[in-house]
Amino acid sequence: MREKEIDISLEGTKAGIIYHQFQGIEVKTLLAFFTRERRCLSTREGFKNIKVVANHYNPPPLWEFVHQNYDAYMNKIFSDLNLPPTKTAMLLTGADMDNFALKKEEYREFKVFALVTAGTSSNAQRIGVDRAGSLEREGRFETLGTINVIALTDALLSEGAMARGIITLTEAKVIALEDLDIRSSYNPEIRATGTGTDNAIIVSGEGPKVDYLGGHGKMGELMARAVTSAVKEAIFKQNGIKRE
Repeated sequence: MREKEIDISLEGTKAGIIYHQFQGIEVKTLLAFFTRERRCLSTREGFKNIKVVANHYNPPPLWEFVHQNYDAYMNKIFSDLNLPPTKTAMLLTGADMDNFALKKEEYREFKVFALVTAGTSSNAQRIGVDRAGSLEREGRFETLGTINVIALTDALLSEGAMARGIITLTEAKVIALEDLDIRSSYNPEIRATGTGTDNAIIVSGEGPKVDYLGGHGKMGELMARAVTSAVKEAIFKQNGIKRE
């Protein structure tokens, strides 16, 4: 097991990528540890008090196993990394963690960081237009792309602000896809708005209180700029797609 440190200049935060193994296959987990509990909103788990936020990459040879043995797999990952499940908010992805993007935006005393992994080559879709489907085809599982966004800030966010922030970062993600002209994997004639497996986590800080993360507030602007930029960079790293 080895670690690559990630420089996040956010008080009380330490981050890095852990390289470890599952059944002899290398897996990678991005972790951000907080010195004190923080409130977060996860699209997988809802509101939660956490000490750790994580994004975990499992490579293609493990996808079928994970799909069929999800609980056992996750229990092993939490155990190997010595993470308390009740105090950890974790996302999963098939995008290589070495291709993650980190972007920072700040204004006066406020900072927002966006940590993003993104893959759009196999299941990009225009939601509500493309039909939902199974992840399994004739006993084989599709290679899935996913856009995972973790947003960290030093501001003390209300629950309402975090909920509004999910809208803001989603809009920012769609801007990135539009700017890159990402097309639906199911209908290349139309633009994608995301993938079928996208998730996000917003983590509050301990600084000045913020109740609004929409486009009319400076914090909403900072989050949107950080997320749009990070999504573009992550897609380029993972899929080699960029636009001048």
